Amino acid sequence: MIPRITPDADAEELRAVVRDFLERHTEPSRDPSRGWDPAVWRRFATEIGAVGLDVPEEHGGMGATFREVGVVAEELGRSLARLPWFSTAVLGVGVLLHGSGAEETRRELMSKLVAGDATATLAYRENSQTWAVFEPSAGWRLDGGKVLVVEGASADLLFVTADTAGGPTLFAVDGMAAGVDRTPLPAMDPNRQLADITFDGVAAVPVGTPGEAAAVIGLVLQRASAALGCEQTGGAAAAMELAVHHARNRVQFGRPIAAFQAIKHRCADMAVRVEAARSASLWAAAAISDDPPSAAAATATAALVCGAAYRWVAAENVQVHGGIGFTWEHSAHLHVRRALTSAVLVDESHHDALLDAIGA
Repeated sequence: MIPRITPDADAEELRAVVRDFLERHTEPSRDPSRGWDPAVWRRFATEIGAVGLDVPEEHGGMGATFREVGVVAEELGRSLARLPWFSTAVLGVGVLLHGSGAEETRRELMSKLVAGDATATLAYRENSQTWAVFEPSAGWRLDGGKVLVVEGASADLLFVTADTAGGPTLFAVDGMAAGVDRTPLPAMDPNRQLADITFDGVAAVPVGTPGEAAAVIGLVLQRASAALGCEQTGGAAAAMELAVHHARNRVQFGRPIAAFQAIKHRCADMAVRVEAARSASLWAAAAISDDPPSAAAATATAALVCGAAYRWVAAENVQVHGGIGFTWEHSAHLHVRRALTSAVLVDESHHDALLDAIGA
């Protein structure tokens, strides 16, 4: 099946609604310790339906596709809004969509996420600790640790991978449960927080079939790579627009600097890279929606192309602004920060993944 790549009219209408909402109700944070506004988040989750876009209607979602998820990701990349959307709607929802078994538990948790009653994240990266998983008569208990958890310091619900007798299994853990110790990490990007988490005899509930965690995580990471590609495309487009706006309005020697060949070339190169990123991200979102067999190649391509484009355009934006650098009053540095951190947010070898996907 050849997926439809170009967003349709409904997706573009969603884009306009999301962009208007973000412009009116959010702004980038320059303070790493600042959280998000719970009232704004709940409105974004419910009025816009941003958490449950590709969740089936029978589970309380919008019944759309991952293309619409990509639209929201791109607009969030443009705005750099401080919202827990990526951890909740991409990672958390992905775990519940791709898992099997524990139907009642997954349905209950999904309804909370879609309704904006809880935020979620996925804790899957290991540290040097040895995991211990116990299944006493009172229920499952987890001991161990996870590192670099997106929004791990604040998420209400933690989806945690752990080894069991039946193989790697996904569990749901209350973020405020006794025995959960969350340590926020210094992050270059003030609008997306990371944390290390340790678990000491923490009560947990299985949210999938024993032994399926590795397969589910693989699908969730494809989903994450596609969403990040769309987000990086939005960020690159916003950085380019900042550069073009400045070039048109900054006057030197009696002329806008946009009239100088060096600036023209920089802006033209930005446009080329943004369009390449847009093509790659649209392919990734379409593959997740309509053509799962091609998703591995599409998402690996998006991770490589979109990440490189965003880093380059964000850096060039700084140069067009005269090397403005990390000036707190201007958003140029925020795009540099997001571009650098997003490129390594999903710690997979995308070159190797792409080669494997195309059989090279």
